[in-house]
Amino acid sequence: MKKYLLIFLFVAFYSNGQSFDFTKVDNLILNGISNKYFPGAALIIGNKTDIMYEKYFGGFTYDDNDQGVTENSIYDLASVTKVIATTSAVMKLYESGLLDLDTKVSYYFPEFAVNGKENITVRNLLLHNSGLKAWVPFYQTCKNKADVVNTIFTIGLEYETGSKFLYSDLNFITLGLIVEKISGLSLAEYCRKEVFYPLKMDNTFFTPDQKVLNNVVPTEFDANWRKRQLKGEVHDESAALLDGISGNAGLFSNARDLYTLMRVLQNNGKYNNPYSRGIKQESLFKEETVNLFLSKYITGGYASTRAMGWDTKQEPVGKYRSQCGELISANCFGHTGYTGTSVWCDRDRDIVVIFLTNRVYPSRGNDGIKEIRPELHNLIIKTLTNK
Repeated sequence: MKKYLLIFLFVAFYSNGQSFDFTKVDNLILNGISNKYFPGAALIIGNKTDIMYEKYFGGFTYDDNDQGVTENSIYDLASVTKVIATTSAVMKLYESGLLDLDTKVSYYFPEFAVNGKENITVRNLLLHNSGLKAWVPFYQTCKNKADVVNTIFTIGLEYETGSKFLYSDLNFITLGLIVEKISGLSLAEYCRKEVFYPLKMDNTFFTPDQKVLNNVVPTEFDANWRKRQLKGEVHDESAALLDGISGNAGLFSNARDLYTLMRVLQNNGKYNNPYSRGIKQESLFKEETVNLFLSKYITGGYASTRAMGWDTKQEPVGKYRSQCGELISANCFGHTGYTGTSVWCDRDRDIVVIFLTNRVYPSRGNDGIKEIRPELHNLIIKTLTNK
């Protein structure tokens, strides 16, 4: 067993001053490491006020001599990028009056309005009911960003816009392009300026540089396309073709930074001074904006768990379990990432859970985390509610 298998950092107390025993949570994560579902993990449990529990488990790889996961460890967030970066950017543009959710994509990119895509709006992209395909293996036919963008602009619909839900990377690649078009900045620079910098999220960025590479957790050995071990290079192939900066994936961060943004959302857009840079700004978002984007979209035409950008609780379907578990309240929001990352918040109980792993190391074929995540959230809620 690695000497650094579990690093204890911080235990606080819940709002009533009561302490809690998270031993079962620890054991669940340690069992996941023992079963080689993931080499290591970062866990933060908090609320809108502070961190209640913080631990780091295992290592960057399964090598006994490898470095251990710590509070400084930085993970490839994969699709958690969609909410932490892209949705936050859209929220800022919406608040500033620069973006209308019901504006058609073709307003920004006239060449998009072909092959049935004429009526797709920004709102459709956020809700994943645009009609675009879930995914395209761009790396098989495209050489660069221009090729990817041209493919999306000329592609046809998979289904009628607004008629059903289909989670799609293409939706958020397109949203990232819209953010860049409106702001005149790259998605990375706009998010840094408007979201990450005000909250002092200094360990959150696209395309990590050499200065932080030692802290970046490796993902997969890409035997299919790039033929190399990925570390500090985005795992998602589409984002890689987009120079590592994409609305669907590409963001890197650590647990504490993610908690910082999640607590702001749980606090209706407000943040406390210790998390700012002395900027005279009491909130990152207006409360009405937060509620608009975090509310589940209700429609009579099809079943969906989506808010705008964010996901919510899904009832079990067959053997599939919602990754936030069964005990989280219906009033929740969160998202998962393909590499093994997740952020979830129970708004009614004021519980924030950040759980980061690199489950795709050394290969994406391991789905064991799907067994761990629902139980993790269930155990956390049982522990905090004494049920």
